[in-house]
Amino acid sequence: MTDKNPDLTLPCNECQAGQMHRQFITYFTWLGDELITVMNFPAWVCDVCGKREYDPQAVSRLNLLLNPNAGRPSRTPRITPHQPRKSARPTSLE
Repeated sequence: MTDKNPDLTLPCNECQAGQMHRQFITYFTWLGDELITVMNFPAWVCDVCGKREYDPQAVSRLNLLLNPNAGRPSRTPRITPHQPRKSARPTSLE
């Protein structure tokens, strides 16, 4: 979606008769057992059949925010160069 042309309409791929208009609607999604609602979510809505297509970038950003690991530092294992082991017993022969 682009803010450059708010009057832009697109033909509806579902009903073939209507026009998709940009609107800001309430988006609903489930996160586990919880219903999440987001007000003023960008979408394209058909004026005839009501089909909704959500802005893919907005959905992607929302998924990032709803990720259970959001805000947590990533844990990556440290890779250290292989060092030969030191033996606990002396290796010299007397």
